[in-house]
Parts: sequence; structure tokens; C-alpha cells
Amino acid sequence: MKNYKRNISILALCQALMASTTTLTVTVSVLVGFSLAQNKAYATLPFTVQLVAGTLTTIPAAILMARVGRKSAFICATFFGMAASILCTIAILQSSFLLFVLGCILIGIFNGFGFYYRFTAADAVTTNYKSQAISYVLAGGIIAAFIGPNIQNHTKELFSGAMFAGSFTTIIIFYILSFILLIFLKLPESANHQSQFQISGRPLSVIMKQPHFIIAVLNGMLGYGVMTLIMTATPLAMQYHHHPFSDTAFVIQWHVLGMFAPSFFTGSLIKRFGSIKIMFIGGLGGIACVGINLLGTSVNRFWLALLLLGVSWNFLFIGATTMLTDTYHPEERFKTQAANDFIVFSTVAAASLSAGALQHHVGWRAVNYGAIPALLLIISSLLWLHFKYNKSEKTPNTKMMNAAITEIKS
Repeated sequence: MKNYKRNISILALCQALMASTTTLTVTVSVLVGFSLAQNKAYATLPFTVQLVAGTLTTIPAAILMARVGRKSAFICATFFGMAASILCTIAILQSSFLLFVLGCILIGIFNGFGFYYRFTAADAVTTNYKSQAISYVLAGGIIAAFIGPNIQNHTKELFSGAMFAGSFTTIIIFYILSFILLIFLKLPESANHQSQFQISGRPLSVIMKQPHFIIAVLNGMLGYGVMTLIMTATPLAMQYHHHPFSDTAFVIQWHVLGMFAPSFFTGSLIKRFGSIKIMFIGGLGGIACVGINLLGTSVNRFWLALLLLGVSWNFLFIGATTMLTDTYHPEERFKTQAANDFIVFSTVAAASLSAGALQHHVGWRAVNYGAIPALLLIISSLLWLHFKYNKSEKTPNTKMMNAAITEIKS
């Protein structure tokens, strides 16, 4: 129990540090990209390549973790983050768009490893506490709501004539702190690594045919994709409507609060009501966000819509992650988690790149209209799964998983 609490605390703090960097880059990298790119439609490219790099890293990261252990892999990843901080700072000082993109790629590589913080927590506890372990780790991100925007405001003019160069200089501290924290991580051997990555357990094709795997991945990728689409376009939309950067930072701050603050109780809600119902509420929250955005472009509307968007993401992402952990046996965890994250973050990267193009060419309303089909698919898929397994809806997903596995075997 002592190690469990320490591990969760360390992983939550590492999640907070990673989320703080993401909070900073989602706003600042878009604005820096807009100032450095000759074609303004590519303003979101730096953040997009960050997401693409994270996506492409998920599978190599899982393979490395299976071989050398999660702890060692996490520690190695912090060096990519430190190099990214230096490279992005130099890029802004030299007004180099290409160099800035390369720096964002290194941030993405670090994040590709950091995506596994939540799975590491889930694999280190018993089944009954998985949803809560995931929630507590993601709850660490609430710190990012305060650290990220404050760093932006206090360091954006640290270097004269090079806006936001100081912001990227200071995030090296985050990676150094992550390095120090991870040294004290003590994972059980069963959750740390395994000798075989591909051939252990059932084939991945069998695992991916399970209805709960399909719905978990679908809701994870669409929920995260919608959140990224709207969130990434928001700084550009607010700039277009002549809102000062301080208002944009305020809106993003509350968005991040919405993303992570519910984590203190989301796990308990999932344990009581099941993943399906909580994800369904998350889908409705996304619909409400789009509706508010379509009503106007005042700061208050941006604020409320992005707050709801954050809560929507929280319910969908934690619910989908929890559901996914019930679709694999312990020896199958690395390949299943890698497949899930590769699919999810590929969608996130595509959404980020689409956000810049949609906002630049057709405007803010088109961004929001583009999110509606995905949200409707989320809601309809959850309704289908609910009625297919309605006899087990009030139990944790283990019983539903047994039914799904039996169905696949038959």
C-alpha cells in the first residue's frame, strides 16, 4: 500500500508536469507558429507535429518499456524534453519556423512515453481500483491549469524582441523535475516490464475484435479528437475576434481545469455507474460546448464552452481508458495499450492540423460544425453498447468483458 500511494503520487506529479508543458504549447506554439510561418494556414503545424511525434512514439515506447521497464524508459524520455526546450528557444530567437517544428517533435517524443503514465498506474493496482488509479494520475493535471498560463504570462517577454522564447526556456525545469521524481518510482515487477511484446497472450487481432475494445478506442479517439480540434482552434479564433492574449490564457486555463479537476471523482463515478454512462454524459457535454460556441464569440462564451469541453474530454478519456483495461490480460497489456494510443493520437494529430486549416479558410463556425458528426457517433455507439449489455450495466466492466470474450471465443 505504501508503494501504491507513492507510485500514484509520483505519476500524478509527472502527469502534472507533462500537462503543464502541453497547456503552454497548445496556446503558445500556435501563436509562435502563426508569427513564424509564411503560410498562416500552417500555424498549428508545430503543435500538430508534436502530436504526430507522440503518436509515432507510442509503439516504440511500449516495446522499450517491455524490454527495459517502464521506469527506465520514462527516465530516458526526459532527455528528449530537455533537448526540446533548448531547441525551441533557439528557434524563436533565430525566427526559424523549421527549427521550432523540430523542437516540437522532441516534445512529442517525450509525450509519447508520458501517455503511459495512466496505464502504469492502472497496471500496478487490483482491478477494482483501476478507474480510480487512472483518475488520480490524470488529476495531477489540475496543477497544469495554474502553472501553464502563469508561465506564459510571466516569461513571454523574458527575451526582448523574441516573444515566448522565455516560456520554452523555463519548461526545461519541468523535465528535470520529472527526471528526479521518476528515480523514486518503485513499480511491482509484473507492472514494470515483460520479456515478450508481440507473442505473449492472444493475437492483437483477436483483442481488437472485442466490442468493448472497439467502443473504448472509438470514444477515446473521437473524444480526444473533438477536444483537440476545438481547443487548438480557440487561440486563433480569439485572436481573430480581437481578444487579448490574457483572455485567451484565461480561457485555456479554465479549459485545463475542466479537463483534470473532475478526475478527483470520475473514477468513483465509473466504479459506481460504469464507463458507458459516464462517457455518455461526456458526449452530451461535447454537444453543449459546440452549441455555446455557435451562439457567439464573447469571452464568456469561449470560457463556458471550453470548460464544458474539458469536462467532456475527462469523462470520455477516463471512461475509455478504464474500459480498455478490461479488454486484455496482463501479458497482453503492452501491445494493447500501444495499439490504442497509436489509433487515438493519430486522430488527435489529424484534428490539430485540421483545426488550423478550417479556422484559417472557413472560420470558427466550421470548426464547430466539423465536431458534430464525431459527437453523434460517440453517443450512438454508447447507446448501442448499453442496450447490447444492459444486463451488466451497473457492474464494473469486468462482467461485460467476460461476455465479450465468450462471444469472441464462440
